Amino acid sequence: MKVRIFKWLLLAGFLFYFHITVVLTVYANEDPLVNVSRQWIRDNPEENFPDFKGGYENPEPERQQPVDLRILQQRYPDIFFLQGPTDQKRVALTFDDGPDPRFTNDVLDVLNQYKVPATFFTLGSKAVSNPEIVKQIQNGGHVIGNHTYSHPNLVEESDLETLEREVTRTEDALNDIIGYRTKLFRPPYGFLYNELVEKLGEMNYYVIAWSVDSLDWQEDPPEVIASNVLDNIHPGAIILMHDGAESGGDRTNTIKSLHQIIPTLQEQGYEFVTVPELLNIPFEK
Repeated sequence: MKVRIFKWLLLAGFLFYFHITVVLTVYANEDPLVNVSRQWIRDNPEENFPDFKGGYENPEPERQQPVDLRILQQRYPDIFFLQGPTDQKRVALTFDDGPDPRFTNDVLDVLNQYKVPATFFTLGSKAVSNPEIVKQIQNGGHVIGNHTYSHPNLVEESDLETLEREVTRTEDALNDIIGYRTKLFRPPYGFLYNELVEKLGEMNYYVIAWSVDSLDWQEDPPEVIASNVLDNIHPGAIILMHDGAESGGDRTNTIKSLHQIIPTLQEQGYEFVTVPELLNIPFEK
């Protein structure tokens, strides 16, 4: 009996050894699992995989970041402006995001009341929709600049072709309405980086930023908007305001604040001029 059990144990051990040998031989002739995975990824690029830390996938390109306006002015002093000369009590009112039929005409009425010229940085899309208001701006002795066609974040787009398309489309639209090609450009949100400024220079533009921000887009009471300007005013200031807004926006308080800002600065001996007058630069190409 013991001999028979011993024989069965020997047979079982032999069969187990034979099975293990076959399995190891088969796996020895196959690619490692990680290589199979890499090949599968290469053959199926449309599949959405997590980002491997080991470098299987190319890293995402580094996103551009907006460069501080003061730094851009230092780097490109011939084409990028924050303010005018500080040796004369002259300032420039500027308005962005129009023309807006809800607010721009009222802004023009206030400017006309106080005999004050201004500079309007218009959106091409709104200019096309409201050409008669653009003509009113021009006929009122004001200067018109380019603020892109659709107000994109040019840094987020990070694409020189987007910049060129937005600017050129607006330039063409404005030329059809006012009869000249403006040299003045203001970036949406004030967001730019070096290559965008250089491209604008190649396109024969001056980039106009600001040194005093009314923050009127926050729709604070008129007294607060006026204080934002009056408390920070200085000779040569370029003042940022808005005559346009999104569908739910309201620039009524901006209009009311002008009745505080303009007479107060006039009483302090400030003269209001357009941006090209302040900077002594041409505004037509």
